[in-house]
Amino acid sequence: MTKKVSVAILGSTGFVGIELIKILSKHPNVNIVFFGTENNPDTLLKNIDTSIDLPNNPSTKLNSNFDSSLVETVFLALPHGVSHKYVKSFSSKLQIIDLSADFRLDDIDTYKINYDGTHSVPNLLNEFIYGLPEINKNILKNKNNIAVPGCYPTSVLIPLIPLLKNNLIDSKNIVIDSKSGYSGAGKNFDISKIKNSEDLNFFNYNTNSHRHICEIKQELNKNIKQTEVLFSFNPHILPNFRGMMSTIYCDLLSGISKNDVINCFNDMANKNKFVNFIQNDQRADFFSIQNTNNCVLKIFDHYDNSKVIIVSLIDNLIKGAAGQAVQCFNLSQGFDESLALKK
Repeated sequence: MTKKVSVAILGSTGFVGIELIKILSKHPNVNIVFFGTENNPDTLLKNIDTSIDLPNNPSTKLNSNFDSSLVETVFLALPHGVSHKYVKSFSSKLQIIDLSADFRLDDIDTYKINYDGTHSVPNLLNEFIYGLPEINKNILKNKNNIAVPGCYPTSVLIPLIPLLKNNLIDSKNIVIDSKSGYSGAGKNFDISKIKNSEDLNFFNYNTNSHRHICEIKQELNKNIKQTEVLFSFNPHILPNFRGMMSTIYCDLLSGISKNDVINCFNDMANKNKFVNFIQNDQRADFFSIQNTNNCVLKIFDHYDNSKVIIVSLIDNLIKGAAGQAVQCFNLSQGFDESLALKK
């Protein structure tokens, strides 16, 4: 008999919550028993998103009264500053997979500075594993609580950590230029900023002050302990709904060539189901990753061979959020990590 894990999703009506429902409803080892919302209680899911095809019975209605004793795992697709308040009331027997920023950072003072507030359970920060499977796969296999990385950090850390660990690039003067579909800004984003009746817009925001910088810095320095990693970060919003591209400029260390980077990325792709390293005439674009859990990597030459230019692509709602959460869940439960996920 197939093992079934009883699951709740809180924040079911947000962009990420909807993606979680779509993925987990097709998971052979999951039984979703609670769809949480504060804004639309007693509403059928199909009235929120017509593409969700679930039976019309009371268990598939949205609900605001969550009883944590009824489930084994809860996915929190909630805003930062909200998740930790729910976690405070949960049973210690419950596995928590949090998609907000509330448990990603190791240092409570860093959290307070970047997320404008207090934290109700700072003592639980060290009980959450940073859920980047390509780096932390082995420690995810023990059913711990999991903090799912942010979308920008996911696109940046997957290519950079292996290059830095293998001493292929200089840890100083890394430039990260990232572009995201507007779904990354959430449902409250003012669409008129990026689209109007006549044209499409494009702009950068929070250059070198984005909240994800502390997360990227923490994980790079955690994995590359011998030296501090220094980088610039410039994020942008595109008029696309979904997709993310980070273009990363790195100085190669002395004696290192493009072929060394190719070998490193080939090795990473061979060991990880959701990393695709493409070369030559294959195109790296949003269509190649939308609605998948993949991270697509491609590298480009620099005119004097002193640098390497990396393009890293993910779907910000899938690999940058819901898909990665399910990938972590699969690993933590001893399932095949690709269950219910599209390549």
